[in-house]
Amino acid sequence: MLPRRGFLSMASLLPAAPQATRPAGRRRPNILFFLPDQLRADWVLPRKDFPLETPNIASLAKSGMHCTRTLVASPLCAPSRACLATGREYSRCGVRNNGQDLPLDHPTFYQALREGGYHVMGCGKLDLHKATPDWGIDGRRFLPEWGFSDGIDNAGKMDAISSGAIEPRDPYMAYLHRRGLVNTHLDDFRRRTGLNSYLNTESTALPDDAYCDNWIAVKGLELLRRAPTGKPWFLQVNFAGPHNPVDITRRMERTVRRRQFPEPVDYEEHSAEKHIAIRQNYAAMVENIDRWLGAYIEELRKRGEWENTILIFSSDHGEMLGDHDRWGKSVPYQPSVNVPLFVAGPGITPGVSDALISHFDLAATILDFAGAPHLADANSLTIRPLLEKKITSHREYLMSSLDRWQMVFDGRYKLIRGFEPEPPPKGRPRTEPRPILFDLKLDSSETSNIAREAPHQVERLSRLLA
Repeated sequence: MLPRRGFLSMASLLPAAPQATRPAGRRRPNILFFLPDQLRADWVLPRKDFPLETPNIASLAKSGMHCTRTLVASPLCAPSRACLATGREYSRCGVRNNGQDLPLDHPTFYQALREGGYHVMGCGKLDLHKATPDWGIDGRRFLPEWGFSDGIDNAGKMDAISSGAIEPRDPYMAYLHRRGLVNTHLDDFRRRTGLNSYLNTESTALPDDAYCDNWIAVKGLELLRRAPTGKPWFLQVNFAGPHNPVDITRRMERTVRRRQFPEPVDYEEHSAEKHIAIRQNYAAMVENIDRWLGAYIEELRKRGEWENTILIFSSDHGEMLGDHDRWGKSVPYQPSVNVPLFVAGPGITPGVSDALISHFDLAATILDFAGAPHLADANSLTIRPLLEKKITSHREYLMSSLDRWQMVFDGRYKLIRGFEPEPPPKGRPRTEPRPILFDLKLDSSETSNIAREAPHQVERLSRLLA
């Protein structure tokens, strides 16, 4: 069982719970899917030299399966979420970058869930029409077409600013306009552009209840509380954090200052003090999401649904956070492509798995647990047998791609093609980058390219990318 601590400080943000509760014991489980944005796999659990305070995620890891080697098919918001929604590899998902919408003729696992009898809900940053910056004030644009029964889709952090400064085009900015807080938010984000989206570690002046992730979490609870009775439900909560900017509220800031986090790997830019401050802010955003995880679990207990709910916790991609002097995502390094994955619930055996899992395998897994129709023409493979300890391995290798680069990982060796760790000097024409090979067993920080020393591994893995 998960602890009931870690959410009490947010009680004032929660809408009033209904008096009636619903009985557990449905034959088909409910499914709650927590999906933060830009959360790297090694920033979810405390370690000896890592003072992260995530009691609810830690208890989730203890009560369910922690899958440590889950890689996204593409480490960028829109492509990754399109791969997840369609259960398809990057080359087939219909979204190459953040400048494309998910084609409406691509079937999604949300549609299959709804057709299978589930009440399908989603809230927060779904990011399936990123190229069309108009979510509607009610946040319902394209929700029925994608397969949702109910929901509220809002813009990501910077998309909200660029689209809704004057007139809101998504529900969160509309909320700030109504509260008279839009200029407070705009002024804050104008100081957080470019690299300053990380370097500016000051707290926002927004009150806690108007902070975007808190607003998203409350909307998710509202969706859950108006779901119809007598029907299994699916709810995906898409947080905007811990995506940059590293904006945190004053309450969140008070919880992390003076904590010492490890410095980045292989960096030269910026001082150690600045990196520590950035990482404190990142930790505060992660811990805020953990508090909401506790609040949702308490809600499920009150409703009598905890014992019959599958809970999934993951992310759409990781975050470099200064490693190799890089920020954000979009690169084939592990901090960018490796994401957390925890799954708990009825029938799932507690433990830790190092099986190779592609993030879009969650599409087939969710449909498997729901007893819903499989997605046609999908690459997704269910990990349910792995979660039930019927098998110990899943895939032989994983692939990830974005634009010009491709990556394949067999559990030890990672081959990258088409990626330049450093741009060519000014004036020198761009040429095809040399292959990069990392041995993650001996070089987990990915600092030594051994492609020349191990040509047989390059040749073997290259055949998988052909």
